[in-house]
Amino acid sequence: MTKVNASRREFLRVSTALGAAGAMGTASLPFAINLATLGSAAAQTSTGGYKALVCLFLYGANDHANTVLATDSTSWTQYLTVRTTNEAGSIALPAVGSSGGVLPITPISPQAGRSFGLHPQLGPLKSLFDSGRAAILSNVGPLIVPTTLAQYKAGSVPIPPKLFSHNDQQSLWQAYAPEGAAYGWGGRMGDMLASTNSYPVFTAISASGNAVFLSGRSVNQYQVSASGAVPINSLTGSLFGSSAASNPLKNIITADSSNLFQKEHAAVTNRSINAQSLLSPAMAPAGGNGVPNPTQYTNPNNGNLTNNPLAAQLQTVARIIAGRSALGAQRQVFFVSLSGFDTHDAQRTVHADLMARLAHALSYFDGVMANLQGTDMRNQVTTFTASDFGRTFTSNGDGTDHGWGSHHFVIGGAVKGNNIYGEFPVTGLKHSLDVGSGSLLPQISVDQYGATLANWFGLSTSQINDIFPNITSFSNRNLGFMA
Repeated sequence: MTKVNASRREFLRVSTALGAAGAMGTASLPFAINLATLGSAAAQTSTGGYKALVCLFLYGANDHANTVLATDSTSWTQYLTVRTTNEAGSIALPAVGSSGGVLPITPISPQAGRSFGLHPQLGPLKSLFDSGRAAILSNVGPLIVPTTLAQYKAGSVPIPPKLFSHNDQQSLWQAYAPEGAAYGWGGRMGDMLASTNSYPVFTAISASGNAVFLSGRSVNQYQVSASGAVPINSLTGSLFGSSAASNPLKNIITADSSNLFQKEHAAVTNRSINAQSLLSPAMAPAGGNGVPNPTQYTNPNNGNLTNNPLAAQLQTVARIIAGRSALGAQRQVFFVSLSGFDTHDAQRTVHADLMARLAHALSYFDGVMANLQGTDMRNQVTTFTASDFGRTFTSNGDGTDHGWGSHHFVIGGAVKGNNIYGEFPVTGLKHSLDVGSGSLLPQISVDQYGATLANWFGLSTSQINDIFPNITSFSNRNLGFMA
């Protein structure tokens, strides 16, 4: 029987987060759920300078097989055989050298007999790869222990729960457990390193709404919008037509009380107000002399210039990083996302636009980090992709279905780029990693992926063991893609 923590402190911690959020309304929700102590100038330990990790989650499950491709003759023949369906619904991409074809890349560590390429809309990401600031992780996914196809079919080793389910696998990627998980590995890294920050509340920050990835045991995510810190409404300016009404409102919602719920509500509200008052002036402005506004990207399906919401999220991240000194920040974990990857239908059209947005946003962010208010921050900021799962290699007609393993990108100046890490899987069907319809049995675990990033971030072996529960099952706990 599971032991329940029934202490008054734990009861208040959970119930107040929910109650305060409801009482203060949607605009104040990010602050209400953030119960991390603001504190005043905690003693900072030596961490080797500022570092940030940025998790870019591709919601819906990115089709890895049209993102990074094997282009050698044998692989390409298999690719066309499986992915070419009827002319209207074919999801096969044009070959390297064709008009609008796959973009060739040459990793510095060759894989015998193989050549590789990227989706035609990933031109800016190809430039990052070629310049050594982007790497590819091949066939990553949730695993509990190293697993062969025979073991998977026989059920002789533990298998991650609820495979192929969107909500559960999003949670499993971010937080080791299906939907309902309490702690994510970004938040747990924040737990370990929050003491290096003057204000721990700014350790784990989401520019993309609530994400379990950033939930820690002591550190909770701080959510921001594209305009920055989200204020509690009506505490400044006019309220009901009166400029004098805002102060009484503030007094009401922050007043001390003998009632424990009201007392904690007031404490949370005060922390929310204080956090907003600290972050807003610390963030660099958008545009002008601050962080450049992203350009529009070209929608490949109609040629129109369009705003890129992912680039806007990354601009917000950059504005906060620019304020790191004012905030006394040494370690920060960020979360951004791009949705729409559940491409069961019209994949070739939908995926092309998603790839264009992804590449545009990552290139924009790299350019901003190269000269963030006069400082090159690329060696100190690492961005990495994650997604629900990969997709099937087979087509359902004009799309693909839910898979398992997938390829991912890591970007930054500290990345040992221009390389593919992990043996690239055979292209085709019915091979040693095909669990059905070309869905890949992962060969790199999420734990290994995260542990390598955590090592660069400054966590010790014991801390990494604590954060990643399955890492001790894998002999290779550092994949070597970080300097």
